[in-house]
Amino acid sequence: MQPAPSDPARPSASDRADAAWQWDSDADDRPAAPAEVLSGGGDDDGPRPTRRRLLAGAGALAAGAAVWAFARSAGGPDPAPPRPLPTRAAGPEPLWTYRGRESAAPERLAGRPAVPVLLSREGLQVLDPAAGTPLRMLTFAAAKADWPNDVDQPNSRVVVGTDRVFTTSNGHLDSHHLTDPAAEWSLPLPGEAGNGAATLFGCAGDIVYGEVRPRPYSGDGELFAVHVPDRRVLWNRPSPLGERPFVPLGPAGGRVPVLDSSAGGSRLALLEAVSGTRLWAVPAEAGLTWAVADAEHVYAPGGPAGLRALRLADGTPHWSVAPGPADQWRLLPPVAGGALVYLFRDNGLVSAHTVATGAQLWEHHLPFRLDRRSRPLLAGPALYVPGPAAAGVCALDAATGEERWTFRDSGPGVDVWSLSNDSGHLFAGHDDVLHALPLI
Repeated sequence: MQPAPSDPARPSASDRADAAWQWDSDADDRPAAPAEVLSGGGDDDGPRPTRRRLLAGAGALAAGAAVWAFARSAGGPDPAPPRPLPTRAAGPEPLWTYRGRESAAPERLAGRPAVPVLLSREGLQVLDPAAGTPLRMLTFAAAKADWPNDVDQPNSRVVVGTDRVFTTSNGHLDSHHLTDPAAEWSLPLPGEAGNGAATLFGCAGDIVYGEVRPRPYSGDGELFAVHVPDRRVLWNRPSPLGERPFVPLGPAGGRVPVLDSSAGGSRLALLEAVSGTRLWAVPAEAGLTWAVADAEHVYAPGGPAGLRALRLADGTPHWSVAPGPADQWRLLPPVAGGALVYLFRDNGLVSAHTVATGAQLWEHHLPFRLDRRSRPLLAGPALYVPGPAAAGVCALDAATGEERWTFRDSGPGVDVWSLSNDSGHLFAGHDDVLHALPLI
């Protein structure tokens, strides 16, 4: 386990106070002795510092106060000692634990990186996957702009891919590499991007999706897609008001589900990723907030607690899952993987269904509730479900629903756990803490 990072350049308040009353023994004609420290009483027989020492001490105090005031005015952290790392309360022993200087906001990350990161107002801290030590701090306007705003707004999020973070500036798409500064680049966006406001929706596979709105805004924008490996614009086309991809995005057999509210009602549409061509559109329920696609279906809500599986080819209904008459739970976005799709209810009920027919194979009731910030992760043979900070992360066998372990730390915390992974680690964090756990 790695110790929490500290800033050796910022002494603590007590260290500065101690330094203010130290003097050099060569500055006086008598040898220095412990008794020559300023006494706190009024005894005339006690030792007294010389005037030179008093002036030197006052100057040191003033200098220390100036440094502290400058750090505060510049937005720097308080010079406080590092907080202790939380310890494991249940589950596997962490491979390492890292604690940041301020609470992270993982809900502002659109996508999951393959390296451990912590996004806060300070920036995006990238860590070494093997050791948990800081590798790089990325500071860019997208991490700080509109921070108090609703995180559901696309322009308040930071779009992250496997190894990159994407932002926009001056009509360009800027690609920031998480670990290699030499691999960064900037690409001019199409259309009126130079005079408009560009918004990024997300990254699916190797493609970044966004929109440019002209100034002044006339009601129409222009959707675009950029192919990251080639650094080129795949397509751009006019889009009516309200057409946007659902966030977070995920690979869906080369197709992207979008919400179209341009005709006065909500419609669920599907775009081809390479060309931007609209393949089909079907009526959707009012207030549609998510849609998830895999190689065969687009999954969308069927009421507050139900699920509709629409055929990817044409949008026609294939099968559905409906709640019982007494069920009051709300369905969260499902996770699809292989032959199964996993459903999550906000009461903590998890179930696995076959992609072919929707038949239920198993269900497991978690000992904690879920909310819209919970983003489960399917990695290998395990399904990892994050709960509130005090509840931890539950690892389920993806084939059977059997609970393998639940990891909790000593906290404290108020956020929901966030998850990401690479080939050998599960990165699980909440508030200002991130743990590396072994994958099942």
